[in-house]
Amino acid sequence: MSDANAASAPAEPFPSPQSRVSLREAFWVWLRIAALSFGGPAGQIAVMHRILVDEKKWISDSRFLHALNYCMLLPGPEAQQLATYIGWLMHRTRGGIIAGGLFILPGVIAIMALSYVYAAFGNVGLVTAVFFGLKAAVLAIVIQAVVRLGRRALQNNVMIGLAAAAYIGIFFFNVPFPVIVFGAALIGFAGALSGSRAFEAGGGHAGAGKGLSDADSLLGEHLPPHTRPSWSGAIRAGLTWGALWLIPVAAVVFWLGAANVFSQIAIFFSKMAMVTFGGAYAVLAYVAQQAVENYGWLKPGEMLDGLGMAETTPGPLIMVLQFVGFMAAYRAPGALPPLLAATLGGLLATWVTFAPCFLWIFVGAPFMEAMRGNRALAGALAAITAAVVGVILNLTIWFAVHALFREVQPVRSYGLSFDMPVLASVNPWALLLTLGAVVATFWFKIGMIPTLTACCLAGVALYLLSALG
Repeated sequence: MSDANAASAPAEPFPSPQSRVSLREAFWVWLRIAALSFGGPAGQIAVMHRILVDEKKWISDSRFLHALNYCMLLPGPEAQQLATYIGWLMHRTRGGIIAGGLFILPGVIAIMALSYVYAAFGNVGLVTAVFFGLKAAVLAIVIQAVVRLGRRALQNNVMIGLAAAAYIGIFFFNVPFPVIVFGAALIGFAGALSGSRAFEAGGGHAGAGKGLSDADSLLGEHLPPHTRPSWSGAIRAGLTWGALWLIPVAAVVFWLGAANVFSQIAIFFSKMAMVTFGGAYAVLAYVAQQAVENYGWLKPGEMLDGLGMAETTPGPLIMVLQFVGFMAAYRAPGALPPLLAATLGGLLATWVTFAPCFLWIFVGAPFMEAMRGNRALAGALAAITAAVVGVILNLTIWFAVHALFREVQPVRSYGLSFDMPVLASVNPWALLLTLGAVVATFWFKIGMIPTLTACCLAGVALYLLSALG
């Protein structure tokens, strides 16, 4: 390069993160995160934060929360989208594909294997025992995630109030998740414009108690060149990922006809990919109703079995939709062998569920990064984070109620809409295992894998003892 060209070229304000973290190293880090991604979005986000921010110091706390806030606004699994976003930040589109793809790969394999067992043998006692033990550990992991996120996001009474209001609204009054998110965003936007310090997000130089700063992170303080927004780039990404998502859907419908089970799977789960705000729990009731009553894909109660698989295997909870697609094609295989049809149905449901996630990130993330310094936007996103703490707390309590109690009593009066646990139906062994997992996690600081393994072995031991008795 000539001196003139060198002078006109934009100066690189910091070494590219790709030059300090190879794609191969990133691959193994993301594979490790994927293997540890138990416990639903709360636990998965906590694992990512612990490894990427606390351990590897790839990105700062404020960048992590900024990306998380954007992903919370999107339809689909926020943890998988967050992995894609951070992978893209570090290593461009290839990094995003690797991070987002690896995040769901263990779940795809695990759910597929368990679906084979379920279709062939139904509820197997030993498998149920493993799930029983794992649920206790998962609950402890989710509780830990709520505590960690709450400590970082709820820095003042206003944020604590937003989290409490979000929890009360969604748990007791069944307020829709999008209403909570956009309501919090409006409050934060208006509060930041008014100059209130309560809505100030953590800046580039985090103070005490605010975690890793931009300057101390590997990515640094400045915007990496490949993240700068471009309308041409957004259009290319939109056309590429839109085609990857929708062309297979159109091909299946054209080839097999709209009434075929594969066409129904492709169309139905493509619709779900666009409306699944608030994570898996927000949409599973509707999916279960349609799968059982409208399409006849599942029998009553089988959705909960699928959710149990998703809750106790790596990957997003929305992976339960793979189980639904598997069972749908298994029961209407046409000319194909049932297990082959089921495999294709499960993979098709997975593809149309997750392909749009890459579309949302690769199109929108550059614009979100460019607006990171905007005070009003930062206030809106900080308020969303606080509200999300309340939403995750709601999911934690929902999970605890259904994991620890055999019966719940629906409360539907005076505007209230929630499930009250029947105290007499508490499962003492589940409660004991959960308390043990909580003590191990919080008091003795035992890691996730040893806790999961111990609870799994305890569940199997209880099953064997009951069988011998």
